[in-house]
Amino acid sequence: MKQIAQNYKSGELKLIDVPAPRCRPGGVLVRTAFSAVSTGTEMMKFTEGRLSLLGKARARPDQVAKVIGSVRQQGLLATYQKVMNRLDSYTPLGYSLSGTVVEVGEGVGGFSVGQRVCCGGNQYATHAEYNWVPVNLCVPLPDSAALDQAAFTTIASIALQAMRQSEIRFGETACVIGLGLIGQIMVRLLRSAGVVVVGLDRLEARCRQAEAAGAAVCAVASDDAAAEFRARIDQLTAGNGVDCVFITAGSDDPDLASRSAALLRDRGRIVDIGKCTLNLPWNEFYDKELDVRFSRSYGPGRYDPLYEEGGIDYPIGHVRWTEKRNMEAIVALLADGRLDFSSLISEMVPLEQATSAFERMSRGEVGLGMVFAYPDAAPRAMQMIYRPAVALRSGRVRLGVIGAGKVMPPACCCRSLRVTSASISSRSPPILA
Repeated sequence: MKQIAQNYKSGELKLIDVPAPRCRPGGVLVRTAFSAVSTGTEMMKFTEGRLSLLGKARARPDQVAKVIGSVRQQGLLATYQKVMNRLDSYTPLGYSLSGTVVEVGEGVGGFSVGQRVCCGGNQYATHAEYNWVPVNLCVPLPDSAALDQAAFTTIASIALQAMRQSEIRFGETACVIGLGLIGQIMVRLLRSAGVVVVGLDRLEARCRQAEAAGAAVCAVASDDAAAEFRARIDQLTAGNGVDCVFITAGSDDPDLASRSAALLRDRGRIVDIGKCTLNLPWNEFYDKELDVRFSRSYGPGRYDPLYEEGGIDYPIGHVRWTEKRNMEAIVALLADGRLDFSSLISEMVPLEQATSAFERMSRGEVGLGMVFAYPDAAPRAMQMIYRPAVALRSGRVRLGVIGAGKVMPPACCCRSLRVTSASISSRSPPILA
């Protein structure tokens, strides 16, 4: 099968041929139809991979700390060899896709062969033709939800988790700082919840796109526009300021927290989603008694191997919204038509052109919502989305079996699916550890 992967040492991005993963207990094997590119996270990885070793170290000081600890425990030579081996491996990209189940693993309920699903996880929902996905990172997709839009489900769950952290309520006002992909999705989610939205970004086009999605007013983040933007906020909030600021941008601006505080009402809230520097000025935050919160990825369960890999769910009475339940909530909104990502899809790129697409993206030549379309699966998926539903007729053959192996849809009954997965790293790009 084909898979997009990056050599983190050289920064080279390739579409490589690897054996398809086998279906293991506790998960399902999914044939990808569409995978969405996270323009923030994936472009950061793509850019970091092209830096020198010193540049990589400066970009990821957390990994430098791990290297120092490894030197103390294992010595300089062993650590150096370990780092070089890790850097010189190919690491898959991607973490949000939609597709069709082709095999169900042992012990898994609620899924069937041929079922449409959306999947998440940077170890599992990669830009590859086939992925094995644990049960807690896979959600069934109703027929009424468009398969191409559903590829954004995991990315949208990041925005939804931030909304939950904010405790924003109907009728309140929120400011979204950073109108990239997550920011645009955040605008749509907030509007669907009855929240008045304003936004800030460096680019005029993104401001207009957010306004088209329902934002009351958006402005380019500049000193010239600050006074007019503040005046509009005063009109919307009777001079009180916004209830919550969502920071969805990656930024090293030392004044970002101060600017956010100036927009907030007394006892307002800041929710940080992007990777940014927050220098909190004591007087401004003390005077208003502001609340600063962080939102961790797509919800409770993230980074917990027992939940993500072991399939152990959190009791709903203790954890109402896990990462899977957040994904289910996004799917429900898509299926009901209360959430529409069609305007976010700026370009649909065949998988074979993925490497050149990343190059164009690094030069700023691509819009926010790039989606990779996969051979064989993508055309069928498009038919399911845009053609009227047709009732199944009795007697029609829906399944073919080749050989005495496991039963799969005819289009993917191939020996390669029973080959063990490729010996490439499936985790996020290791830098110096």
